Amino acid sequence: MDIVDKNNEDMQIHKEAVTEMMSIAAWCLQGDFTKRPSMSLVVKALEGLVSVETNLDYDFTSLPEVAADNEQSEDTISLMLPSILSGPR
Repeated sequence: MDIVDKNNEDMQIHKEAVTEMMSIAAWCLQGDFTKRPSMSLVVKALEGLVSVETNLDYDFTSLPEVAADNEQSEDTISLMLPSILSGPR
């Protein structure tokens, strides 16, 4: 609720829907790709058929650690295909 614009009348009128959309967005932005929902699950959440995961990480500022020589270590680089990273279709 802290990030809902207090000066926006529409957002104030529809607080529940706004916070639900923000929760879905946060769910899709999880740093751990295994915790991100599939698009079919996102659609079901938008339709109100499933609930958004409650154990979300809201720290979107974490970046992979960079070694002293300015190169990422191998364990922080994902060599997976985008289709695998985004989960099942």
